[in-house]
Amino acid sequence: MVSRRGSAPGPDPVALIEIDLYGELMIAATGAAEDRLSPDRIDEVLRVVRPRSRRSAPPGDADG
Repeated sequence: MVSRRGSAPGPDPVALIEIDLYGELMIAATGAAEDRLSPDRIDEVLRVVRPRSRRSAPPGDADG
């Protein structure tokens, strides 16, 4: 397990999350038909949520 330097022994939660995400990318890449994953596919695998831009919001929408 990964431990943080200078702290109590135990796993580093951030490192474990990064390892998990890396594994998800590896699984997606292994199953992909193309040579590389597209940026959109990487975002999908990593569950990246992009903020809506003002230009894409419907007229009168105060949130966008």
